[in-house]
Amino acid sequence: MRQLIAGNWKMHGLGDALGEIEALKRMLAGNPPPADVLVCPPATLLTRAVAAAGGAIAMGGQDCHSEQKGAFTGDISAEMLKDAGASAVIVGHSERRQYHGETDGLVASKARAAWRAGLMAIICVGETEDQRDSGHALHICGNQLAGSVPDGLTAENTAVAYEPVWAIGTGRTPTSREIEEMHAHVRQSLVRRFGEIGRRTRILYGGSVKPSNAAEILRVADVGGALVGGASLKAAEFGAIIACANPDA
Repeated sequence: MRQLIAGNWKMHGLGDALGEIEALKRMLAGNPPPADVLVCPPATLLTRAVAAAGGAIAMGGQDCHSEQKGAFTGDISAEMLKDAGASAVIVGHSERRQYHGETDGLVASKARAAWRAGLMAIICVGETEDQRDSGHALHICGNQLAGSVPDGLTAENTAVAYEPVWAIGTGRTPTSREIEEMHAHVRQSLVRRFGEIGRRTRILYGGSVKPSNAAEILRVADVGGALVGGASLKAAEFGAIIACANPDA
């Protein structure tokens, strides 16, 4: 499968930010991307972002509730995201795990909800700095993967995103060797559980991806794309990362 370059806008973006979607659309029209491209704006912009993209860029949500509907004030169901024009949703991001206490089991239920609504789930795993320094990174991410990925995964309905917590928004990134080691570990875990499907599932890297390091990261073995944070907010930076995608991955 082609690499996937996904932008997570997090809690950024008012109406004037739609100009960045329009600029990215123009950029990609003039230079067709070597990868699949997805932007996950805040829910308040989703419908307008879909309209601004005009079908040239896929749009996604940043989270969803596990239930289809109900008395869950402030929550958004996967079906609502689908209805608003989304084709994917991020679940289990470390910020959701850290600040909202999300467990692996809850993340798995959200992934199932995404599939139920016809969305691709981007399921996130990643270790903290202390866990990395203590030598437990592979164990932690393996456990998160086992608990957060439900049965029913296919290469089309899921991507796994490895995001070392200590690299998110810090400007720090793991070495290519560290990324390759973790992606190989995730790949082996997926193949053991899902066979050939696990071999074809895209594994994204996320954590301070920027134009200056994207080419190196996207050429690491078993890196099936990137989940980009702050650098996805500006069309010029995000477009430069997209241009680094490896068409032979």
